[in-house]
Amino acid sequence: MVRAAVMSTPDEPVRIEEFPEPVLEPGGVVLKTIFSEVCGTDVHLWHGRLAEVPYPIIPGHINVGEVECTGGPVHDADGEILQPGDVVTFLDVHGTCHDCWYCDVAKASTRCPNRRVYGITYSAKEGLLGGWSEKIYLKPGVKIVKVPSTVPPEAIIGGGCGLPTAFHAVERGGVRLAASVVVQGSGPVGLNAALLSILAGACQVIMVGAPKLRLEFARTLGVDEVINIEEVSVRERVEQVRALTGGRGADIVIEATGVPAAVKEGLAMTRDCGTYVVVGQYTDHGEVTLNPHWEINKKHVDIRGTWGIDFSHFYRALKVLAKHNARIGWERFITNSYSLAEANQALRDVEEQKVIKAVIDPRAAF
Repeated sequence: MVRAAVMSTPDEPVRIEEFPEPVLEPGGVVLKTIFSEVCGTDVHLWHGRLAEVPYPIIPGHINVGEVECTGGPVHDADGEILQPGDVVTFLDVHGTCHDCWYCDVAKASTRCPNRRVYGITYSAKEGLLGGWSEKIYLKPGVKIVKVPSTVPPEAIIGGGCGLPTAFHAVERGGVRLAASVVVQGSGPVGLNAALLSILAGACQVIMVGAPKLRLEFARTLGVDEVINIEEVSVRERVEQVRALTGGRGADIVIEATGVPAAVKEGLAMTRDCGTYVVVGQYTDHGEVTLNPHWEINKKHVDIRGTWGIDFSHFYRALKVLAKHNARIGWERFITNSYSLAEANQALRDVEEQKVIKAVIDPRAAF
């Protein structure tokens, strides 16, 4: 039997349950879980803030594992046949059809109505389809990437979902050489957005967020200026950003907070003819009032929503990590590691912003 942490219903403690060993299909893969992340999405799931989640679920959508067995020859994304013992990660999104209007015409596969997500839209009744488990079953067709031997599993999970999500946001923002960038929010998505903006060539990166722990960490990543929202009012924050950007505002502002009021604030930090990227509004936290004349039209500003990731974001973000990890060390994002039995504490620590990145290690003793 395989032990897993199960979220049976919103606002109830996560509990440990046992499941039968997965039955391999042709093209399927069984992983022994090395690490699974705990992120803000898991906190939202815990409180029932995402629609149509098929509770009970095994959370954990970004994972690193060791191949235990495969249902016949299975290839990774680069065409290499997977072998037992290979350390891999995989795209949590599964079932994208590449045959609907959104996939074929709009070229927006993140809006495919057939897509499902490990640890979020698969029920525990369907099997070991989330990472808070000793083993994970990868269905045929899951996009798998072999982790280079030079990259520790801690770095992959330290990047977590924040890295490819931020990759998509930075790409949507068109961050380029010499750009000035403001990142609202200092969680894993915001920190990765700041870091990737630096790698993309931005010459000025300002982070607006809290708490102090995360802002201090942002400094170690190369962020030029930090503004602590616990110490500075909204008006003062906007004034500081404008003062730091020649009185105009930033070329690109990336919202990674999940707080609706941040959108109005971020637009005020964006220069005329600039770009505002919204990536943090993953769940419905309410509305915000805008003046479309002054805050959008007269500013001639681009506003770009960013929903989820596709395999290209996941794959290319991992390539960036492999290239730069020896210097940057994404494993430094990890504040604490928790056993399956400590999943509730991990959720509380993420919710209370006591950690930068929390990870579940199913191999840890109960």
